[in-house]
Amino acid sequence: MANAIFCIAKSPVQAERIVDLLRTTGGVNEKDISVLFPDRDGSRDFAHEHNTKAPEGAITGVGAGGLTGGVLGLLAGIGALAIPGVGPLIAAGPIMAALSGVAVGAAVGGIAGALIGMGIPEFEAKRYEDMVKGGNILMSVHSETPEHSRRIKEIFRTAGAEDISTTHESATVD
Repeated sequence: MANAIFCIAKSPVQAERIVDLLRTTGGVNEKDISVLFPDRDGSRDFAHEHNTKAPEGAITGVGAGGLTGGVLGLLAGIGALAIPGVGPLIAAGPIMAALSGVAVGAAVGGIAGALIGMGIPEFEAKRYEDMVKGGNILMSVHSETPEHSRRIKEIFRTAGAEDISTTHESATVD
């Protein structure tokens, strides 16, 4: 059965390190990695390479190439969204699809509602939402096997991630 392994990164630098480790030593495909973090600087800062003036191919105003040095920009479906009661966010990976319905629809549930829909228990989903509101980065990785899940958790621990948890994925999550 497929699992999702979640953790909290305290900074974009730590999140990039985790993504790099997942890709290089964990055998994780970018499409299986999700990140969610507050857009503190405004999405226009992410829409351009910082060392050039060239605009990137943007999805909802967010350019993959300029995002915190580029490693997070490799992730699928990167975009900006605003969730009422939460504010502007940057999301990538499968979590983007789960949250985009919340952003387009009503404020009911916010991040926690989307996470509950992904199979996270309500108390954990609310805790993760509070952590993201507080400036932390929520990360998740899709895993098909117990061994792969163990390897992902070990990478999270090695990189100093916090609040590591696992949940069985809902059948509706790709």
